[in-house]
Amino acid sequence: MGEVVAPLEVLAGLFLLFGFVIGGFVVRRHLLARNAATFDCSLRKNLPRKTGGWMLGVARYETDRLEWFRIFTIDPRPGKVLQRSLLDLMEWRNPTEAEVDSILPGSVIVRCSYDHEVLELAMTRSDYTGFSTWLESAPPGVQPFTT
Repeated sequence: MGEVVAPLEVLAGLFLLFGFVIGGFVVRRHLLARNAATFDCSLRKNLPRKTGGWMLGVARYETDRLEWFRIFTIDPRPGKVLQRSLLDLMEWRNPTEAEVDSILPGSVIVRCSYDHEVLELAMTRSDYTGFSTWLESAPPGVQPFTT
């Protein structure tokens, strides 16, 4: 009987651990979205790259920066912080067939330059409208970046 119980205890422990990890992802996502405007946003850097390299994430607007968080981590810190004054919108486009499976459905690809680095963000068209509006506007007392 003991030969059967030990493997079942190990299996139950693994299921419990898996439940805690999934619960951690859910709680983290809730905490990120609680106090600020967030949207689903995939990130790809190290361009030029034709396919692959997309990281699923969530972006959060702050007054002077955009914070990007990876989805599959429990780290409370952003994976990338983009200062508003250094971020420039270059163009947007529809995803290629090779990119469609790597990003969320209905996303557009937004190419940006950030402090001499080119990166791409994938977001829905409505999120793109909000992103471009946020980027072009500046709150009182904050000067927009000009070249």
